[in-house]
Amino acid sequence: MSKRILGVIPARYASSRLPGKPLVDLGGHSMIERVYKQAVLSKTLAKVVVATDHQLIFEHVKSFGGHVCMTSENHPSGTDRCYEAFALERESFDYIINIQGDEPFIEPSQIDLLAAQLDGHTQLATLIKKIDTEDQLYSIGEVKVTFNRNFEALYFSRAVIPYLHKVEQKDWLTSYAFYKHVGMYAYRADVLKAITELKLSALEQAESLEQLRWMENGFTVKVAVTDVETMCVDTPEDLEKARRIIGQF
Repeated sequence: MSKRILGVIPARYASSRLPGKPLVDLGGHSMIERVYKQAVLSKTLAKVVVATDHQLIFEHVKSFGGHVCMTSENHPSGTDRCYEAFALERESFDYIINIQGDEPFIEPSQIDLLAAQLDGHTQLATLIKKIDTEDQLYSIGEVKVTFNRNFEALYFSRAVIPYLHKVEQKDWLTSYAFYKHVGMYAYRADVLKAITELKLSALEQAESLEQLRWMENGFTVKVAVTDVETMCVDTPEDLEKARRIIGQF
């Protein structure tokens, strides 16, 4: 039995490092339009909707023909915004996929890979990618992940995990296959409701990673390995890099 999946793109206007980020110009199109048009190319999403907290973004998405809903300004995370967007839908969906609104180069195949993990039993799922460089390995901005033989996450951390005992740090990358988290989540509908009702947890506060709250409360996060590199546009420097990339197309 096929599962109906809703794709939600959270799009906040406020951003400390790049205000109005969803509306910035990237080669003649806004960032949110580029993400939306990539997402609708997915073969597995029944619908894609932008969930925003700002009238300018709402009107802009309408202007290019996208589905959009207005959500609260007070959500602490994209997950909470996704749940409100799902709750506003009149249609029925089995799963919701949270598609990052600041990744204009997202590949539809990544969405489909994540969707392939959703068998009705899967509670939560996300993507991971093998780490290729030392910069990624040691950056606290790149979240590392360990997982078991069933491809269920054991832990996420900004630190390098696992620690390689009796191996010189300069040899770590060539001695072990490390993985980083790619921040796109899938939630089973009932689980999404449940996790938005959880209180902040100790590990979540320590690492500033919301998925640790879910795991601390006994939920299982399935992981799937992608070989597609992603790029998050979070700063003015990232924006200039993205514009240079688009100029190469």
